Amino acid sequence: MDKFETITGVAAPLPLINVDTDMIIPKQFLKTIKREGLGVNLFDEMRYDDDGKEIPDFVLNQSAYRNAEILVAGDNFGCGSSREHAPWALKDFGIKVVMAPSFADIFFNNCFKNGILPIPLPQDQVDRVMEDARKGENARISVDLEAQEIRLTDGEVIPFEVDAFKKHCLLEGLDDIGLTEQKAPSIAAFEAQMAQERPWV
Repeated sequence: MDKFETITGVAAPLPLINVDTDMIIPKQFLKTIKREGLGVNLFDEMRYDDDGKEIPDFVLNQSAYRNAEILVAGDNFGCGSSREHAPWALKDFGIKVVMAPSFADIFFNNCFKNGILPIPLPQDQVDRVMEDARKGENARISVDLEAQEIRLTDGEVIPFEVDAFKKHCLLEGLDDIGLTEQKAPSIAAFEAQMAQERPWV
């Protein structure tokens, strides 16, 4: 997993509540166990019509937001089933930060495990970020995880909270496998000791 660095750029506004994981990545795309290739189908049923053509009004189909790395959404983002493909699709598209008033617990934790920073904020602060995001290419929003700050185009700074351990893992690029690999010397020493003490195991 890549180390999380300060993100500065356009934020895509998605002012919808209860965006569930089936909206993020519909069930027909869950056959793969690969994390790559899902970005093209992110929000598939909102991005494309029945003929597979882009729906111009959808935010990620608009030129200003095609390369957005930040998504600003409504309350209860990521609800529904626990599919890990949802953060996979967001990450593959290029989304590295999601801001919303609240998140579904499983989705929230899956984001951290896949290199995405979910930031819960009070509704009034989400509204301010959303308003800035609607400026499109005229706005540049910055997210500094180290300082735990969001900086809006006009210079306003919004602080945010994040679990210290999850913050460490993002900054260091550590997923569950990476965390285990950090313990490799201790694991090897334990296995060697057990081989001597219990050779029959």
